[in-house]
This record gives sequence, C-alpha cells and structure tokens, in this order.
Amino acid sequence: MTDALAQQGRESIEVGSKSFALASKVLPPCIRDDASMLYAWCRYCDDVIDGQEMGHGQIADYRDGQGERLETLRAQTLAALNSRLIATGLAAHVDKQATPSNHDPNERVEKIFRGMALVFDRNAIPHRHAFELLKGFEMDAGERVYRTVDDILDYSYHVAGVVGVMMSMIMGVRDEETLDRASDLGLAFQLTNIARDVIDDAKAGRVFVPQDLLLAHGAPVEPDLLMQPQNWPAAHKAAVDLLDLAEGYYASARTGIRDLPFRCAWAITAALRVYREIGQVLRRGGPEAWEGRVGAGTGRKIGLAIGAGRPAVMRSLAKDFPRDGFYARPRSEN
Repeated sequence: MTDALAQQGRESIEVGSKSFALASKVLPPCIRDDASMLYAWCRYCDDVIDGQEMGHGQIADYRDGQGERLETLRAQTLAALNSRLIATGLAAHVDKQATPSNHDPNERVEKIFRGMALVFDRNAIPHRHAFELLKGFEMDAGERVYRTVDDILDYSYHVAGVVGVMMSMIMGVRDEETLDRASDLGLAFQLTNIARDVIDDAKAGRVFVPQDLLLAHGAPVEPDLLMQPQNWPAAHKAAVDLLDLAEGYYASARTGIRDLPFRCAWAITAALRVYREIGQVLRRGGPEAWEGRVGAGTGRKIGLAIGAGRPAVMRSLAKDFPRDGFYARPRSEN
C-alpha cells in the first residue's frame, strides 16, 4: 500500500510542478517519496479551495462554497492524522455538495490523505503545521485584503513557509534556526509566485501584491483595473519590489542549506535556483512578460539544476546571512 501512496505522490508532483519535480530527482528515494506525498496533499488542498485541477483550469464560480470546502478539508485532515481514515471512511468526512465535481471522494483522494498521514507519522511532524497551511487557505476563502508587506508575509508563511518547514523535517531537520531558513525559502517562492501571477490573479478577481506597494507606484488596487494593460508598467514596478524582498529570503535560505545532507542540499539548491529564475525572467521581460507564462525553458531549468551540485558540495562555506527584521514564523507553545 505504501508503494501505491508514494506513486500517487510522484504522479502529483510531476504534473503539478515541473520545477519541484526536477529538483526532487536527486533526493534519496525515501525522502523523495515522502516529499512527493506531502506535495500531493498540499496541491490537492490548494486545488479544492481554488476550484482547480493541479493548479490549472479554475472554475468560474470557484468562490461559491469555499468556506464549506475548507471545513471539509479540515475534517479530512483531522481524520487522517488521527488514524480514523479507514478504507471506506473518507466519504463520512466529505460533503459532496460543498466540493467541486472534479474533487468528489475517490480512490485518488483517499491515497492523498493516507500518504499525508504516513508522512506526518514517520517524520514526527507536528500536526499543527497541517492546520497552519489550512489557515492560509482560510485567508483565501475569507478574501483577505493585503494592505502591507507584513500582511503578505503572514499569508506567504501559511501557504508556503510552513511547507518549507515540513519538507525540512522530512529531511531530518529539527534545529529551529534551520527551520526558520526553510520557512524563508517558502516565503521567497511565494513572493516570486505572486509577482509572476499578478495579471492572472487579477483576472480571477484576486490581488496579492500589497496595496502599499501598488499605490506607491501609481498602480490600482482593484483587480479589474489591475488587469488592464495600461496599468501593467506600474504594477510591474510593484512586482519588482516583491522580487527584491524575495532576494533577502533566498539569501537566508542559502544559509540554512548548509545544514542539510548533500543530496538534500543539492535538491533544495536546485529548487531555489530554478524558482528564482522565474523572477529574473519577469525582471528582464518587463510588463510584457505577463503576456505569456513567465518562466524558464526546460533546458535552462536543467542547467540550473545540474549547476546546483557545486554550491551544494561547497555548502559549508555559505555565508551566515542575518535575519534581522525577517518574518517570525509561529512557534509551538510547548
């Protein structure tokens, strides 16, 4: 059964994220399988909230029933983590009317939750981290308005930083300072995502770029105005501000990578380099970059991933980048 769960995770990451799938190939098999199963659960929860399939094909009325779908995810997650998800028990925790048709309970969904529970159990990941991720989706469902950089950093932790923490735990990390660096990498990824997706998000009625940054450059904060091409130059300047912010978090993450085993360090360095390239493409391309999908070509990604081997070998020489003023992730009360 474990092999089937791992296969489900591998299929999910191959379809859902070409960048992460490429980087994961150098991980030791057991770590790669656990990382893939965790990714599959994160991807599924995100898709359910956004009415998508593997991050694509958003349904027009995705906001309808978001709150109900979130509660369904919480119930499913709690059931799985409490080992109450028996072979036929998933349906008891699912309200079919509150879930998009492409997310009806089925064997795939059951495997996703079983895999997630397995990963949490054998890596001793605190259950609170699963619900921190779901809190991020609660912000989506509640249509939170992001007025300041602090607001978007808080959101970015809950939808990405905590994923970095959990992934690091799969790699054997327990040192709190190194976990802070892992969270920083998740924040950098999310800030890059937001900058890349400014126009796509606006078309879906969402704005994640902090209003303070948009207004500082004369860009509108309303999604229907933000999506209009005449406003792209100002919006691009705000997006570059986010990319500048991400640079500090990428630098912090490089410090944390020195504490990972070699193959894990190679994989994470590859993911960092490949994902950071998205921001570089957006910088170089200017506002016109949003006319298509912003990202690096396959050849460029492979080159960056292969080239990540050298800094992974030299990771002990990484500079101790200071975290003064950086986002402080929630800590356990225990």
